[in-house]
Amino acid sequence: MITGSCLCSQVSYEISGKVGDVIHCHCQTCRKAHGAAFSSVASVPDDAFTLKGEENLKSFESSKGKHRYFCSNCGTQIYAKREATSHIILRLGSLDNADGLVEKSHIWVSDKASWYQINNNLPEYQEYE
Repeated sequence: MITGSCLCSQVSYEISGKVGDVIHCHCQTCRKAHGAAFSSVASVPDDAFTLKGEENLKSFESSKGKHRYFCSNCGTQIYAKREATSHIILRLGSLDNADGLVEKSHIWVSDKASWYQINNNLPEYQEYE
C-alpha cells in the first residue's frame, strides 16, 4: 500500500489503487505553491484515495475550478482537485513510499524557472499535454 503524509503528520493518506504516471509541472503556479523549480504530480482515482486528518486541511482556489489542499499546520501540499473530475492530483513530495512510479514528461516548460536546466530525456511540452 502506498502511503503519504504532511511534514507534521497531522494529515496522512493511503492509496489502494494505481497511481498514474509522474508529470513534472513547471508552471508558475506550481513553482510558487511548492517553492521549488517544479512540482511532481500523478493522478489517483478518488475512490483509491483515503485521507486521514482532513480537518487539518485548508484549500486555495489557485485557478478557476482547481483547489489546492495543504496542511493548515505545516503547509505541506497534499493534492489538488479540479471540479467535475474523478481523480485527485497527488503532490508526490508528500509520499512516504512509492515503488514503481514512472516518470512521463515535463509540462509547462514555457514557464520553467530560468535557473533550472532539465537534464533527462523525458518529453518536454510548452504547455499542458
